[in-house]
Amino acid sequence: MGPDPVPPPRPSAAPAAGVLELRELTKRFSAAGRPAVDGISLRVPAGEVCVLIGPSGCGKTTAMRMINRLIEPTSGDVLLDGRSVREFAPAQLRRRIGYVIQQVGLMPHLTVGANVATVPKLLGWDRARTRARVRELLELIGLDPDEYTGRYPAELSGGQQQRVGLARALAGDPPLMLMDEPFSAVDPITRERLQNDFLRLHRAVPKTVVFVSHDIDEAVKMADRVAVMREGRIVQYAPPAELLARPADDFVADFVGADRALKSLSLTRLEELDLSPAPLVRAGDPAPDVMRRIDAGEIEPVGGSVLVAGRDGRPLGWLPVTRLAPFERVPELPPGGADPVLDRITTLRDALSALLERGSGYGPVVDGEGRCVGLVGVEEIARAVRAVRAGAVAVDG
Repeated sequence: MGPDPVPPPRPSAAPAAGVLELRELTKRFSAAGRPAVDGISLRVPAGEVCVLIGPSGCGKTTAMRMINRLIEPTSGDVLLDGRSVREFAPAQLRRRIGYVIQQVGLMPHLTVGANVATVPKLLGWDRARTRARVRELLELIGLDPDEYTGRYPAELSGGQQQRVGLARALAGDPPLMLMDEPFSAVDPITRERLQNDFLRLHRAVPKTVVFVSHDIDEAVKMADRVAVMREGRIVQYAPPAELLARPADDFVADFVGADRALKSLSLTRLEELDLSPAPLVRAGDPAPDVMRRIDAGEIEPVGGSVLVAGRDGRPLGWLPVTRLAPFERVPELPPGGADPVLDRITTLRDALSALLERGSGYGPVVDGEGRCVGLVGVEEIARAVRAVRAGAVAVDG
């Protein structure tokens, strides 16, 4: 059976407070000109990701910057948990709202630890609490605190800098985060990894997020709700599945693109599929025992090969069964031979792209710890494509 093209709500921990409302929010930079933002209203429930998207100059970044008062609205209001942001001094408000930008904005003269600790220090946290928070967040974003706390931004890759920027935005435990095209300045591979890292992090630490993007594929992948903007107004505000299935008008349909069925693959993740079992063997296992299990049907090779994993369960590479027989024990293979290794939260679209790029029929799927939990193949994804296309035809018909 193929997956339902419209997935169930993703599981997550209980979100903190953070209900965001925009009420008739308007910004005019000149009295005679067209409003940059023209009376937009929307509500983002606590713990959800709202992506603002639209063509250049549509007002999406201006709208986001009015939320934390980097730009003051001409009229209308922004409410966070029912309280107007105008009731806060701007500096006080910005300490309550995490902010991640495309250029990261880390302070180059401060270490990674000091960058992450910026807001906790402004909030008056003591040293012990601040150190513990920095360590917790670096571990959460996948950077070893013992290795990275004392480094400077210039010593990090672009992807690592972006992770540190995300940790800094989370440091004060804000109920709301604003993200202004945060992943657009990195290469496509790093961008996909950062997107997946963010989605995993958002499940662990739910926050209300307003995310500005120019990429409809990114919006469909990341959002619980998408606001499509044009000339300062919201044309459609809807969950990604509804946006793809029922565009509000020709502008939205053109913006979303003709390949709506293919984009719908970004609504389904590998964790929603019934994965094929991996022919997994551990490096160091007795080879005769592995051969016996293969002969007994306990392990079913794929393409005549078994998947070798380290003692930690992380896949290392494929080994033909014919090469296994001469060994006393399963050899330790160098990492990289199992690529593409796919995270469980990878979308079907990204998984298909990775398999086709590598010319692989199957890819190991791993959990958040990197342990193999199964295989996904082109055929499983093809069934999902057929299901999505059938759904799109039903809607369009």
